Amino acid sequence: MATKKTKIDYTARDFDSIKLELLQYCKRYYPDTYRDFGEASFGSMTLDMVAYVGDMLSYYLDYQANEMFLDTATEEENVDKIARGLGHKKDTQRGTATGTADFYVVVNANPIGLGPADDELPILPSTTPVLSNDGSAFIVVNDVRFDDSTNEVVPARIGPDGIPTAYAIRATGEIASGRIVTSKLSVGGYEKYKKIKLPSGQAVEILSVVDSSGHEYYEVDYLSQNVIYKDVSNRAYSSGTGTAATIMRPFTAVRRFTVENTGTSTFIQFGHGSDSELTQASVVEPSNVVMEMHARNYSTKKSFDPSKLLSTDKFGIAPSDTVMTVKYRVASANSNAAVGAIKTVDTSRLTFKDPSSLAASTMSEVRNSLEVSNSSPILGSVSTPDISETKRRAQDTFATQSRAVTKQDLESLCYSMPSKYGAIKRCRTGTTTCKKRRNLEIYVLSEDNNGKLIAATDTLKQNLKVWLSDRRMMNDAIEIKDAKVVNYGIEFSIMVDPNFNKHQVLNSAFETLKSAVSEPLYIGEPLYISDIYNILNGVTGVVDARSVKISNKTGTGYSSTSVNMSSVLSSDGLTIETPLNVALEIKNPSSDIKGSVS
Repeated sequence: MATKKTKIDYTARDFDSIKLELLQYCKRYYPDTYRDFGEASFGSMTLDMVAYVGDMLSYYLDYQANEMFLDTATEEENVDKIARGLGHKKDTQRGTATGTADFYVVVNANPIGLGPADDELPILPSTTPVLSNDGSAFIVVNDVRFDDSTNEVVPARIGPDGIPTAYAIRATGEIASGRIVTSKLSVGGYEKYKKIKLPSGQAVEILSVVDSSGHEYYEVDYLSQNVIYKDVSNRAYSSGTGTAATIMRPFTAVRRFTVENTGTSTFIQFGHGSDSELTQASVVEPSNVVMEMHARNYSTKKSFDPSKLLSTDKFGIAPSDTVMTVKYRVASANSNAAVGAIKTVDTSRLTFKDPSSLAASTMSEVRNSLEVSNSSPILGSVSTPDISETKRRAQDTFATQSRAVTKQDLESLCYSMPSKYGAIKRCRTGTTTCKKRRNLEIYVLSEDNNGKLIAATDTLKQNLKVWLSDRRMMNDAIEIKDAKVVNYGIEFSIMVDPNFNKHQVLNSAFETLKSAVSEPLYIGEPLYISDIYNILNGVTGVVDARSVKISNKTGTGYSSTSVNMSSVLSSDGLTIETPLNVALEIKNPSSDIKGSVS
């Protein structure tokens, strides 16, 4: 009588269970063929090898399956790819630090001594390099004009007759972190979706891309986007009748590219088409995008072939047999600057309205007098989000769909502002509604070079407001405000197992807690003391966390905001209820966390 086959147990996926199933299978169906199943036998070795391979395959299959979903993915590269598919473009740069700096020059007085000589008033052009005292690079964003009537002008030198012979002029200009790099890249034959790597690391901003024939390429969010907007000078504004200096005009960009940043490099990718296809009609002829179909018994023999739609300029033109000149801005790792840190400026960049009317010595004297300083910090560079933060922002971005309706939408858009405009570390939205409009108060915080929370600069907040303006609802009024930072400390007491070294356990508890609370909380996020108890109780050798005390840290080096922790402690004593405009942060974990063994 034939032996009835038993159903295979597909739940056996680890080494032990696979080996057990194999062993039972052999004993059931080959009882007379092989009987030696001792640990040192050849049959046992064969079973071990098969179980080992099965265990490895199961592990990698499970691992690959987990890496396909945002919630379970653990590798940063996979998380970034999934996030990109959800519409979240992770910026691997720290962001651009922006702010204002004061520029000073000394100019000779006019012949009558009543103000500076107009022909000697210089212009500091945009992209002029500026350096901080630690060597960090910055550039001037817009032209700094010393002939502006709003500049502060004071006498610098007084003659024997009491009439000024020279004037000192202070002009304020916006600066941004980074340095300008120009790279010339050779491109060979035509290749669809050509991708080029920039040689000077990660680029914060692509300023221009031009080929050797003078054709300019434009950056877009996606290659199917063929319309961009260019600024056109408004003649009415120059004549005094208009209210806007520039007019935004739509422009069809057949030559375009997208930008992709990895952890260390920047790539620019072009489209599918070639220059030869520019002569084709922009509207595709249906007869040219069908393919022959055979083996059918009805009249039609053609079917639509969507892949042939790509053979037009709809996805942009890829360069070929040319040299691409790419001008871009590269920022350093830590680009924030404290008050008074900006010290050096490239004086040779100063230009004059009519250099031919001035003596070389006069222009040299003005250039040598150029100085720079910043009375406010330069902020906007924040650390790259970790994996958990990327997952959260990707989910919010997908739900937002590039429009600001809910408070969560606004916060997601705040985090997604391009790095060239700066970046914020934390934000929180509050609303007050009236009959005609909704007033939105967005509290924001930036980050200093040490990774600690700090108030955002006015420039950063203005950029954020402009970024949100065309995405908000029509009846929303947005106001960007500074959130407050409250520094806190932790004192804990633990009971240690007598079988463990109490000093080692205490140190392990300190390091574990330090790692868990090193990242600042979100604005308005409560501090759950119960979580601290759970962290301490999870340390090996800790029998019980006896007490946890939260205190407000103030004084030199800490935030000026002070809070009575007992007043914001919940009734059960396990939660610090943080106000809407406050973020809790441990400033110095090494000294602000203290523990003892009871």
